Amino acid sequence: MVVYLISETGRKLFEGDIILPLERNALRNSSYRWKFPIPYILADSLDLNAKGVILQAFDMFRLKSCVDFKPYEGERTYLKFEKLDGCWSYVGDLQSGQTVSIGERCDYKAIVEHELLHALGFYHEQSRTDRDDYVQIWWDEIIEGFAYAFDKHNDSFLDDLNTPYDYESVLHYGPYSFNINSSVPSITTKIPEFNEIIGQRLDFSRIDLLRLNRMYNCTSSLTFLDQCSFEYINICGMVQIAQDGASWDHTLGKPGDEDHTLVGSCAGYFMHLNTKTGHAGQSALLESRILYPRRKEKCLQFFYRLNGSPQDKLVIWIRKDDGTGNVRRMERLHTITADGEHHWKLASIPFSVKNKFRYGFQGIRGEPATSAGGIAIDDTSLTETNCPTNVWHIRNFTSLLNSTSKGDYIVSPVFNSSEGYAFALQLYPHGRNSSSYTNYMGITFHLCSSPNDGLLEWPAGHRQVILSVLDQEADIIHRMSLSLSFTTDPKQLVHGINDTLQWDKPSITGSFSSSCNCYMSPGVGWNTFLTHRELHWKKFLKNDSLFIFADFEGRVLYYQNLHWNRGCVQPLCSAKGSGEGKKEGQSCLVQRAARLAHAHPVRATCEMAAFIFPHVRCPKINFQDSLVGHLRATGTSGEQLIPFYYSCDELLF
Repeated sequence: MVVYLISETGRKLFEGDIILPLERNALRNSSYRWKFPIPYILADSLDLNAKGVILQAFDMFRLKSCVDFKPYEGERTYLKFEKLDGCWSYVGDLQSGQTVSIGERCDYKAIVEHELLHALGFYHEQSRTDRDDYVQIWWDEIIEGFAYAFDKHNDSFLDDLNTPYDYESVLHYGPYSFNINSSVPSITTKIPEFNEIIGQRLDFSRIDLLRLNRMYNCTSSLTFLDQCSFEYINICGMVQIAQDGASWDHTLGKPGDEDHTLVGSCAGYFMHLNTKTGHAGQSALLESRILYPRRKEKCLQFFYRLNGSPQDKLVIWIRKDDGTGNVRRMERLHTITADGEHHWKLASIPFSVKNKFRYGFQGIRGEPATSAGGIAIDDTSLTETNCPTNVWHIRNFTSLLNSTSKGDYIVSPVFNSSEGYAFALQLYPHGRNSSSYTNYMGITFHLCSSPNDGLLEWPAGHRQVILSVLDQEADIIHRMSLSLSFTTDPKQLVHGINDTLQWDKPSITGSFSSSCNCYMSPGVGWNTFLTHRELHWKKFLKNDSLFIFADFEGRVLYYQNLHWNRGCVQPLCSAKGSGEGKKEGQSCLVQRAARLAHAHPVRATCEMAAFIFPHVRCPKINFQDSLVGHLRATGTSGEQLIPFYYSCDELLF
């Protein structure tokens, strides 16, 4: 449940988290529509975690719509994200620059999405003209002075874009919004099953996206490339490449051999290579249509099952442009071998390619005499985003729920961050003993000791922990995965101990655990991670499997150091015809880059020029030569300046 804070400075917020423009018809008036990409500024007042969460929300808009964002470069209209009094936004583009407040306890991906939808021109769902057909407002249960937050509006004010009322909208109030009594709702649904749905803060609903894409005439998203659930005979335009007699078959699932898309509801299709016949070494290649990328980074995800011979293999390939326009140069990405487990698993394969290409699945028969089945793939998706780095696959989750009590927990495998930090998770299916909540799962994050500890920075502060639970909906655009994050504070003390830093070495802060044969630090996390109801409302559980993505990276340290700098970059880009101004700006960039390279060397994923120059457009200066020359002269590698995981166009100066 999320209730938005009211301005401590006396600012009256329309509907609780909206500041109105001069005209109150931003949704209907096209002059309030944004042009993309939308310039943005991340203010210094923002918490570090909030900066990371805002960028995560941007990624969701890019994946699911044509809405895009770019760092501010002096434009007249822009969004400035600040930490003010609560979570609120103006509605529509005011053409003069405007604030979005991401205040205390607002740093959740879905809350940022909520406020950005306001900025894009949308009001709350329950303010629709026809809302009384769908919800009941209990006026006597609303805090005095806040009844205005439940006003409804006529058709001249709002446009529902010919879409039905949406109980699942991320813009819908929760049942206890602005209520007097914490146990008595202020709004209930005419269909009782939705009383626990309204106010969801997981992600955009299907109808949220339908409206957004209709309003802005989006015909495609920015970072989505391809997906297939294989439910239709055309198998999404994929093609078989003739090899040596084996072939992938479009197969209808049956009890005991279900597909992944529709498992448990009805029979669905998947692609299958029978490895019980033929001879060892035979293979079949299934390739996508030719794809035309816009970005370099790619993430291929799919579900697979190997229940045939122990020698069966699934090899992932890409076929790239050979430089002449022909897509023929093969590159192997990954090989999956049978491990004796016969259930559906998730694969996430990162790769980079700039020009047109295909991706493909090669199934290779092991020993047919020892095979009881074959190789299956289903629910493939390809996006121009980063892949999750660590995946915890929890099987037989229903049995786990039924066999555990409050306070019981399971421990994940030990994962490693890109910097070399080891960590693990503890999941409490019924919550921690110290939690007052019921029907919630709890989760905690723990650093673990490892041989790398002597090389790492301690305390491990200014790093972002991101935990996500995968909604296994086959259509990646409509997944509503849960994502929560926090930032490690280097000065935080272990709870109840006044002289021990929480994020110091686990051998100092923690105790020995036989589960990992290592020291584990005290846990930090959430008592309200995910409700038992949400497990089944969305497809978090499929084949009785739960997938949790875990990320621990140092990116937020660089949000602080690399955000847009009014005193450095703007004079450089606005000094038209002023050679001296350009030199000062150039020097500023070089000095800043050199300082960062010395102070914060990290792993790199893209070249120095691609990092600095896309957002600082001063074509009369050869920045690349001067900056790279400076770095070479000082012995600094350009890749040392690239901060980690986000793609280059996400970094801010």
